[in-house]
Amino acid sequence: MSESKYFKVEGENLVRTKKSCKECGDGYFMAEHKDRYTCGHCGYTEFKKKK
Repeated sequence: MSESKYFKVEGENLVRTKKSCKECGDGYFMAEHKDRYTCGHCGYTEFKKKK
């Protein structure tokens, strides 16, 4: 996967586009599924809130 899917440039700042894992830290991004976010490194899962 390309780095351009994880970051975008706004002016002179680099902004993350994906959520980071709360357990592993900023270097690990979470996969986005239909109903949850999951870390592939540690398995931490956050469920999306229903509207």
